[in-house]
Amino acid sequence: QLIPLAGIISFAAIGAFSFCVHSLFRKSDVIIHKIGSPEPWETIDPAKPQKLVTINQKWQPIEELEKVKKLTK
Repeated sequence: QLIPLAGIISFAAIGAFSFCVHSLFRKSDVIIHKIGSPEPWETIDPAKPQKLVTINQKWQPIEELEKVKKLTK
C-alpha cells in the first residue's frame, strides 16, 4: 500500500523541482544574481506577458513614469 503513495509523492516532488528549474532558466522576471545590473527589472520586456495566462492585456507606457526614468538616469 505504500508503493502508490511513494509514487505519487515522488511524482509531485519531481514536478515541483522541474517547475523551479523551468522558472530559473525560462522566465525573464526570475534573476539568479544581480551583480551585472543594479536594476535588473529594467531589462524585462514589458510587451511580453509574464503570467501563465494573459487575456486581452496590452502594455502602454506611462508618460510620467518615462519622464521620471529619464531624469533619474
